[in-house]
Amino acid sequence: MYLRKSIIALTGLFLCIFLIVHLSANSLLLLPEATARDLYNSYSTLLRESILIKIIAYVLYASIMLHAGYALLVTIANRRAKAQGYRVNHFRQNSSWTSQNMGLLGIMILLFIVVHLANFWARIKLGIGLEVGVDAQGNKDVYEVAYSLFQNIYYVLFYTVLAIPLGLHLHHGLKSAFKTLGFYHQKGLRLLARISLVYAAIMVIGFGVIPIVVFLK
Repeated sequence: MYLRKSIIALTGLFLCIFLIVHLSANSLLLLPEATARDLYNSYSTLLRESILIKIIAYVLYASIMLHAGYALLVTIANRRAKAQGYRVNHFRQNSSWTSQNMGLLGIMILLFIVVHLANFWARIKLGIGLEVGVDAQGNKDVYEVAYSLFQNIYYVLFYTVLAIPLGLHLHHGLKSAFKTLGFYHQKGLRLLARISLVYAAIMVIGFGVIPIVVFLK
């Protein structure tokens, strides 16, 4: 069980780092269109052509699968343990709603990932769906893909609303990951709790606001 939780913690921390990079790149969409299109498309081209980035991408895919797979196994094991009476009494009174529902939050985030990959990765990398055009520099016009998607109010609502369970999952998960890996310094944990809250808030606001701003352009 400890090995499974450690893998969840390590892959979760890696995904937290990835989200910082991903949000930073997506923030380019907030710039005026002429500037945003060139920068965003150039960045996307770099990601597709860099060997190092391709390696990191495979690590990312593996991390997502390991994180989700082992989280599911741990959740099932915990539920079985509770059903057999091995859990501490008054479990619900001694834990937050988020900690009790990390599995549910994870499923919602997994749904978000599937839809996101279908909208971007499958279309841009695999050529599934509408053909992606090119910009004036000859780069695939990924900006247009994002812009067109976020002209649909339903996708805007989908991306914005699902940023909330993402934030809840990150807030609890970031704190729990360090505990799982053996970090129990009391002052450090209090500081980590604040950092986790700020980090989660930035992710929610960032990923939630960008679709709205693009929709209003």
